[in-house]
Amino acid sequence: MTATLDEVYDRLLQAFGPQQWWPAETPFEVMVGAVLVQNTAWKNVERAIANLREAALLDPHALWRLSPSELEDLIRPAGSYRIKARRLRHLLEYLITRFDGSLDAMADVSTDTLREELLALYGIGPETADSILLYALGRAVFVVDTYTARVLKRHAWIEPEADYHAIQEHFEANLDRDAAKFNEYHALLVHVGHHFCRSKPKCEECPLRDLLPAGGIAEPM
Repeated sequence: MTATLDEVYDRLLQAFGPQQWWPAETPFEVMVGAVLVQNTAWKNVERAIANLREAALLDPHALWRLSPSELEDLIRPAGSYRIKARRLRHLLEYLITRFDGSLDAMADVSTDTLREELLALYGIGPETADSILLYALGRAVFVVDTYTARVLKRHAWIEPEADYHAIQEHFEANLDRDAAKFNEYHALLVHVGHHFCRSKPKCEECPLRDLLPAGGIAEPM
């Protein structure tokens, strides 16, 4: 890298300021949002979360008592509502049967064990599991998404074929294990990806523009 990950972080934080992510009122709301945001824009998730909040259902037991069709109707704005309702119900079943719906009880379990158990649930992949661990439970795991991969690969900071695990390891091996910093760093990379490092990039406006390889973008993506 032409700059360390810490230097990139400092530059992004200076350019954009704190992102205050994840936007949620409770850890359980984070967990619900982590499932609903799969393959959709956050604005759609906000509408679905608002439906649940207005119905006073942002509680594991209350949400579990809903019928599948009732849940589907409430989360419809998030898209793919039948699939996401099924995924949510599997997560809820896990929370209820394993922890009696208590996130405090969940917090007593090791990160490695929780990650393994979350990944075993229907519809919970690495990004969703790690979002729950980092944003809901404050565990120092780095979340990798499409934006993160795109920024790193376009700057040639990681191999083009690097997968989720390799990218995550790149951050976790080169930064102090600090959940607050991982939280902020991921949010800043999402901001870069959303506003600048897009399918049609706006490199000339990006605060990382001078860190591109000499020949320009390394990976079109």
